[in-house]
Amino acid sequence: MPTIRVEMFEGRTVEQKRAFAEALTEAAVRTIGASPDSVDVIFFDIQKQDWATGGKLWSDPAPSKAG
Repeated sequence: MPTIRVEMFEGRTVEQKRAFAEALTEAAVRTIGASPDSVDVIFFDIQKQDWATGGKLWSDPAPSKAG
């Protein structure tokens, strides 16, 4: 019974999440032999202000590149 946790920035539509859940379920069935009914997919929508990479929040403006 795999549970797949998906963390991503908010803003995806219900249709996109539905399609992604179907694709993840199909992949679990194909690769580990899970039954479709045993696969759980849980989406966590994260605001950019709540996610940082390299010490910088994703909500912070990107530094301008002098050309």
